[in-house]
Amino acid sequence: MKYYQFPTTQTVSLRGYAQEKYKSSASQKPIRTVHFPNDIVFQDFVRHGELERIGRFIRARRVTLDTIYPSGMTAIHEAVLSGNLECVKLLVHFGASIHQRDEEGWTPLHMACSDGFPHIARYLLSLGADSNLENDCGEKPCDLIDPENKELLDLFGLVDND
Repeated sequence: MKYYQFPTTQTVSLRGYAQEKYKSSASQKPIRTVHFPNDIVFQDFVRHGELERIGRFIRARRVTLDTIYPSGMTAIHEAVLSGNLECVKLLVHFGASIHQRDEEGWTPLHMACSDGFPHIARYLLSLGADSNLENDCGEKPCDLIDPENKELLDLFGLVDND
């Protein structure tokens, strides 16, 4: 999946360039500001693990943690996908559900297993994440583990002792 970075606010000044190129003051716009919706900005903060800004957004009630973004995921799914355990912990602290499903029925534990993040899977399991929940395709989190990821296989008791 391709992600695009969105700055929270971008200020573009045309003064220097425009004054030379356009002598008429009627055609000049001194400053232009672009604003993105809170959900888009928040999602970007989660992807980049900007913990302080995430906390400010949540405390100011500018977002809800169960919102499914256009990407099909919630904030906790985005945090797991980025591999940022501290971000996952912060979202859980503020009330994000460890059983929240994305638009395809994946829980955060599904994502941690699929993307190879044993430290996040261990944390979610320690909080009581259900390892038997199936996504819309009927897959459990352990079904999504890469056979080369011994740490995750061991966590789910799937290591061969050959």
